[in-house]
Amino acid sequence: MRTEPPAIPSLPMPDWTRLQAIPIHECGERLQPASLCLEWLTWPAYFHQRISGAVPECHLRQGVFDRLLDAARALPEGLQLVVLDGWRPFSVQQYLYDTLLNLMQHASPEMSEEELVRRARELVSPPSTDIDAPSPHLTGGAVDVCLADADGRLIDMGTLFDEASPLSFTAALEAEDADHSMQALMARHHRRILYRAMTSAGFTNLPSEWWHYDFGDQLWAWYSGEPSARYSATHLPSLEHLWQQQLAPR
Repeated sequence: MRTEPPAIPSLPMPDWTRLQAIPIHECGERLQPASLCLEWLTWPAYFHQRISGAVPECHLRQGVFDRLLDAARALPEGLQLVVLDGWRPFSVQQYLYDTLLNLMQHASPEMSEEELVRRARELVSPPSTDIDAPSPHLTGGAVDVCLADADGRLIDMGTLFDEASPLSFTAALEAEDADHSMQALMARHHRRILYRAMTSAGFTNLPSEWWHYDFGDQLWAWYSGEPSARYSATHLPSLEHLWQQQLAPR
């Protein structure tokens, strides 16, 4: 008999102004390439969508990497974790936000600028490299994930990754008036499995995106009740930066 994980709680979206006031004490963890790990599958979605500036790897802070191991190993037999995105270049964040905002403006010309920004923020954070209020994915603390079967086939999660739909809210399928078809119930079951594995490993979830989880960034601090975040905006290590450090006068 199938064991049903607990229902996903319906959480409010954060107060972004208060969230961005949470202090960040950067811990200095390096980014790690996700594809070197055999405990999950790695599919850098934006690179495969040929978005300009997207990198062919999913990079994660060490703390995120370690907790993903716990989440991947906690999944039921026959299911695999799939990493779709981690650290994100500023140019990609800018492109995603601008594209979504532009499409929303054309689709709903009657919507106010304030409402457009609020709605867009449910799916894509405004691009920011501000060390005190960076976009979550620019910190390496945010990770986008889904599930696949043992053979690598993506399984139904109720919506596609990045789908701009009310059903993309993590707890959308838990509502009393939600679709109760067999397909919807299976998608709800899959979301519950993913949510349980990720939150048990120490991640928090952005309520508007079933695929988005955080550790160490300001979103994580907000939902976990931590007084401060661990990760600010970061960048990929480069040979030039390494040489600069090595050749700097002592």
